[in-house]
Amino acid sequence: MKTSQNKQASMKEAIASSLRSGDSLVIEGFTHLIGFAAGHEIIRQKIKRLKAIRLTPDLVYDQMIEAGIVSELIFSWAGNPGVGSLHAIRRRTEARYGKPKLKLDEYSHFGMLGRLMAGSAGLPFWTLRNFSGTDLPRNSNIKSVECPYTGEVLATVPAIHPDLAIIHVQKADRMGNAQVWGLMGTQKESAFAAKKVIIVAEEIVESSEIRKDPNRTLIPGVVVDFVVHEPWGAHPSYAQGYYDRDNDFYIQWDEISRDPETYQKWLNEFVYSVSDRREYMQKMGTNLMEKIKADARYCQGVNYGF
Repeated sequence: MKTSQNKQASMKEAIASSLRSGDSLVIEGFTHLIGFAAGHEIIRQKIKRLKAIRLTPDLVYDQMIEAGIVSELIFSWAGNPGVGSLHAIRRRTEARYGKPKLKLDEYSHFGMLGRLMAGSAGLPFWTLRNFSGTDLPRNSNIKSVECPYTGEVLATVPAIHPDLAIIHVQKADRMGNAQVWGLMGTQKESAFAAKKVIIVAEEIVESSEIRKDPNRTLIPGVVVDFVVHEPWGAHPSYAQGYYDRDNDFYIQWDEISRDPETYQKWLNEFVYSVSDRREYMQKMGTNLMEKIKADARYCQGVNYGF
């Protein structure tokens, strides 16, 4: 039973205790707060045959696929945002590539969101209209139901319950109460749908600070299993208020990832040969950290008095 004790652990400890080969996994974040540090630790631990769940799998899932640890991708869109394709995913889904093909389970954005919302609400499925005029219903997981009130035929998607959700946040306490601001993804739905939850935070603060601004607490500690303190853990994506997006990385990644040899060389240097995120950022260099560090732009506080 999850309690209010201190749940802080290292990334290595949290992953080793929460994820097994063959498990399903969602690494959350939308545009920012994407858990690259967690993905790299999973690669280092060589946890295999993972079912990777994400509305918008980008570079972190592509790296896990190239590392050979993902067997199935459950998703709604895949790409290098603003740049182009994800080349490991393309190689693993094209017939001419020699390795086992990656299994794809594809939905619309709202279809994927519906699966997570059903899982988080304890419902068996979610109803929606947005598959009309597409060939996505060829996916055998997309079925239909007749509305008992109007007679309308609606599409349905089944609930999903990831074995593990990894949520990167700006701020959390040691009990797992986690605060997020800026762009939101499906962090809350993923956390409530999952069987286990790891919170990865840029900053660990006292619970008294969390309680000063309760409306910003997106995920309560009661559903959290581990809390990891990992500054810069979302690079090359950004963490609103902490550091900016490393746009140069995304552009350069297209060249690096096109060829399996240069891809493997990058993984060897920046994932396998480092023991943790601190060493990764040291390799990236202090100039980068200075360049993308966020300027201070504070929002005026809220009066919660009564």
